[in-house]
Amino acid sequence: MTDVPCAPFDVRAYAPESSQAWRSAAAGSWLARACVIIPAYNAEKALRTVIDDLRAQIPELGSNLFVVDDGSRDATAAVAAELGCVLISHGKNRGKGAALRAGFTTALARGHHVALTVDADAQHPAEQARRVLMASSDPQSLVLGIRDLRHAGAPRKNQMSNGISNFFISRFAGRLLCDTQCGLRRYPIERTLALGARGEGFDFEAEVLLRAVWCGVPIVEEPVSVLYPPDRVTHFHVVRDPWRIVCTVVTALGERKMRTRARTVIGA
Repeated sequence: MTDVPCAPFDVRAYAPESSQAWRSAAAGSWLARACVIIPAYNAEKALRTVIDDLRAQIPELGSNLFVVDDGSRDATAAVAAELGCVLISHGKNRGKGAALRAGFTTALARGHHVALTVDADAQHPAEQARRVLMASSDPQSLVLGIRDLRHAGAPRKNQMSNGISNFFISRFAGRLLCDTQCGLRRYPIERTLALGARGEGFDFEAEVLLRAVWCGVPIVEEPVSVLYPPDRVTHFHVVRDPWRIVCTVVTALGERKMRTRARTVIGA
């Protein structure tokens, strides 16, 4: 791989046109094949609000909400079923990456080709989710929500963890990426599954982004506001999960180098 130095980056320069009218008109037919996927683990307290707000702000997808209950021990599944969501249940907690892949696979089987992913803890306001959904007219783009963690009041340990992840993923990708861990994203489902990302936990989001850059998937970065209330419950472990991210990324990098070497030998 060739390391590309990162120049000073202004996310606004990469943001698409801000006109909501333009975005709505540009959505075209792909919006009819879009859905929302919410990976959820012990999210009973916040899930109802998340779903109600999404339906209010994105009524186009109100009947296409998928909740992946990742082995919750509370009433997460019951809330999702009561609100009429498509429910996918794991018998035990398998991790966010496994939950997202299950959501993508199920959504694709039901005829959806674009998936907006939203966390179940109410961190992502529904109007910001709509921003990400409508940020690009290209359904093959991977759209990333870009947070300002310091402005949002995120704990310092979260800021440091995200900064470390951003540094290494950007270096391996050969381009600057402003937020490699935000769960508010829009994925092209078939293309995402074809990338072969295998991360089971929070490492999935970093791995899939890195593989997407390597494979030439268009990346769109959309600034968003997020919430960090004092009583917010997170399942991200600031020591264990960054280490898993590093291990997963190093493994993916090794695989890429081996494939590149094999192609070179075959072509020699």
